[in-house]
Amino acid sequence: MFDFKYLSDKHLKGFKNYKYSAIDTSPLSKYVMHPTWNALVKIVPKWVAPNLLTFAGFLCMLVNVILLSVYDYDCTASSIQGRGIPRYIFTVCGVLVFLAYHLDGIDGKQARRIGVSGPLGEMFDHGIDSYIVFLIPFCLFSVFGRDQFSIPEFRGYLVIVSVVLNFYVSHWEKYNTGTLYLPWGYDLSMWVASIMFLVAGVKGPEVYKTYVFGEITFVQGLEIAIHTTGLFTTLPVAIYNVYLSYKNRTGRMYPIFDALRPIWPMLIMLGTMTSWCLVSPNTVMERDIRAFLLLFGTLFSNIASRLIVAEMSHQRCDSVCWINVPVIAGVGLALYAPQHELAMLYLLTAFAIAVHLHYGVCVVRQMCDHFKIKCFKVPKEKRK
Repeated sequence: MFDFKYLSDKHLKGFKNYKYSAIDTSPLSKYVMHPTWNALVKIVPKWVAPNLLTFAGFLCMLVNVILLSVYDYDCTASSIQGRGIPRYIFTVCGVLVFLAYHLDGIDGKQARRIGVSGPLGEMFDHGIDSYIVFLIPFCLFSVFGRDQFSIPEFRGYLVIVSVVLNFYVSHWEKYNTGTLYLPWGYDLSMWVASIMFLVAGVKGPEVYKTYVFGEITFVQGLEIAIHTTGLFTTLPVAIYNVYLSYKNRTGRMYPIFDALRPIWPMLIMLGTMTSWCLVSPNTVMERDIRAFLLLFGTLFSNIASRLIVAEMSHQRCDSVCWINVPVIAGVGLALYAPQHELAMLYLLTAFAIAVHLHYGVCVVRQMCDHFKIKCFKVPKEKRK
């Protein structure tokens, strides 16, 4: 079942020759987080595999998703007329987000500390990150609720689009330059998300139901900040770095069509999901916002993971991602037979999760077999 070969011989050969290259200039990361993680990693036993730390961070976020889905599936509990969520749930979520952040920070340091750094670890780390980057705003929906102090559902969807595209743009940048320029917003966003949950746990989510400037609410101000960060920092910086890599001939030097390949599968998916939001006869996203966003996030993570595989193996990214085909067909059927639209949403969500899980497990197993390593086990000679 999980023996399908998603990676070609060229992919595997590219992974073998891969060398990690990243630049992190964030003051918060440089002067606060890295010294903290350098200290924390020393207390982690050497028998703990780095990928186990990465996966533990993902499980922290998964617990948050489960908790908030149980207590607030429709994202209305924190609304003015909502039934409320126990404050300790928000506290637990804040602690788990911060724990996931630290686990993501020390997994690579643990790998270098015990001498097991390699392409599997980076691919596993970034693949998990492509899901976590979506799950954080997905969970924050429960802090703000759905009332006049929040924003309409479609604008909330656009906020999530903006957040995940920052991640995707950074990896498109690496696909072309060969270097991952870590955006400053990552560390800041993890701190902000953790603090928001913790404050909601102490003061209650009603603390965010306020105006910060004239008629602009706190959530609207946050919305503006998120869009502004992507449009005026992440995107232009990435484009400039790619331009420099061509000018100085330091990058991959792909022809223009190959350089833009990663854009098309993401654009097709965004166009399909956004169009469904806008023309749905049953306002399907408002009917079940959790399922709709989970479908979107899973599709994003799958497409992003395929880009990560391409960038690390020095292969051309697919200009067409096959997972988009059944999604387009499903959305078309849902619009043709609107009485079954909600059922189609659930079917597509289950399909996307199953496909993405299969892809992730098969790729990891194939890399483990190729490099003769275990994903969650440290070799005995490295434990000393």
